[in-house]
Amino acid sequence: MIRRSIAAAILSISLTAAAPVKERPLVLAFGDSLTAGYGLEPGLGFVPQLQATLRRHGIAVEVVDAGVSGDTSEAGKARLGWTLDGMVRKPDLVILELGANDMLRGLDPALTEANLDEMMVDLNRREIPVLVSGMRAAPNLDPDYVQRFDAIYPALAQRHRAALYPFLLDGVAAQPGMVQADGLHPTFAGVKRMVTGIVPAVKRALGR
Repeated sequence: MIRRSIAAAILSISLTAAAPVKERPLVLAFGDSLTAGYGLEPGLGFVPQLQATLRRHGIAVEVVDAGVSGDTSEAGKARLGWTLDGMVRKPDLVILELGANDMLRGLDPALTEANLDEMMVDLNRREIPVLVSGMRAAPNLDPDYVQRFDAIYPALAQRHRAALYPFLLDGVAAQPGMVQADGLHPTFAGVKRMVTGIVPAVKRALGR
């Protein structure tokens, strides 16, 4: 009886030890200053707040900040490959957030879309799910430009069958108290609104 009990205990321990440890979801937030938390104290930007909120929702996620302030889609395209190659493992999700600086510089929306499309092709080749974080052109720009720019993100998501969050600055852009003195970058209150808006899309993209 004792031998049987010991054998059962050893078997139980062996099975437990052999069971693979499930890694926590790894999310790469790849973008510009909106991702990087420009003008905010450490811990108050989009990435740490997104991670904290997802964890409060019961998802033990790690969100990696790959935001570079000032980056255009061209600059992002140039660094995507080595950013992914340098990670400890393949991310479970990439939040692709680029294009705002293209719009602010008046770059051709066709060029922006082509750059983002190349990034999507690379991510698809690596079999990494993508959540496209959309942007909208400033309403004071030429109406034709606005129409062409705003169409980029839905078209991109549809073409690559990717998840889409239509507008990262929904409820933030041009709202009092939500943007810093430059009128562009979110305050902490703005970041919280951004996170609240995008969390359901992130959870769906992670299958939660």
